[in-house]
Amino acid sequence: MTRLMIHVEGDTEEAFVDEVLAPHLYRFGYSNVRSRLMGQHRRREQRGGIRPWPETRNSIVHHLRGDPEALSGIMVDYYGMPQRGEAAWPGRAGASAQLQYPNRIEESLSSDISNAMGGSFNPRRFIPYVMMHEFEAMLFSDCNGLARGVGDPANATAFQAIRDQFASPEDINDSQLTAPSKRIEALIPGYRKPLQGVQAVREIGLDAIRGQCRHFRGWLRHLENLAN
Repeated sequence: MTRLMIHVEGDTEEAFVDEVLAPHLYRFGYSNVRSRLMGQHRRREQRGGIRPWPETRNSIVHHLRGDPEALSGIMVDYYGMPQRGEAAWPGRAGASAQLQYPNRIEESLSSDISNAMGGSFNPRRFIPYVMMHEFEAMLFSDCNGLARGVGDPANATAFQAIRDQFASPEDINDSQLTAPSKRIEALIPGYRKPLQGVQAVREIGLDAIRGQCRHFRGWLRHLENLAN
């Protein structure tokens, strides 16, 4: 039976993994799927948010070495990654805002983890997922479901107008002021990311998200195939 821990940067991703992704993967044969907020996991006030890569790498390596039969993943936002200095994430510096760059960064992260683990490490045990933008981008995969999930069905048309400006929900972003969550907040004042974001995912369903979000679809398929 396969065990999987996914390192995440925020409460929304934590709830998504534990409440939506885990039940889905259990149907493929996983025995345990759980999330871990980045940071000092024993002190919640020091957890969450993007962390310097050396700290994150140490946490991933600690898990992989502590449970040699388990898989380890990561779910992180491309834009939030430190680019320079000691905190920099492999492959992030110099990457442009194009959808192919998350794939290249994932390859760099996998290479760095493999080097840290040593020559006998099976690289299939580490499965990184770099979102081009933040988690809320995926919610635009079904704007009716998004509107129901945030408790305001009347805003489905407004959400769809945003979605129609982009080739894929994964492309939605222009600046820090127009990130996917900021667009939702502009229409739904008081939007609560973990609660309403995960409720929206339930309304939308993973099938709709994987149908609209190519990069997410590849990661999810990879996880499903690794179950046994």
